[in-house]
Amino acid sequence: MDRPERILGNVATRLLLENDRVRIWEMDLAPGARSATHRHEVDYVLVQIEGDRIAAMPEPDSSGAYTEYIEADVVPGKARYIRRGGIETAINIGQRRYREILIELK
Repeated sequence: MDRPERILGNVATRLLLENDRVRIWEMDLAPGARSATHRHEVDYVLVQIEGDRIAAMPEPDSSGAYTEYIEADVVPGKARYIRRGGIETAINIGQRRYREILIELK
């Protein structure tokens, strides 16, 4: 039996800027909200802006930094470089709005 084709969404909720070198996104999730399941096609930098707890739920075929479900405290201003390949859903498991800036490196 064939599996239905997986539909993937954007890596964040709003595209802020795109040029020939970068694509800059904002992720904005209310408490309990989930992002679209998405694939990171390029390396990127993630900068946490606000929130208290965030989780990432990778897909079974994800080849990115996270291959198992992970929960973490949010540290506003924290920046992290992440290699491409992840297929995941972000989940705001906190009590406050979660925001991040995600900079894709082309």
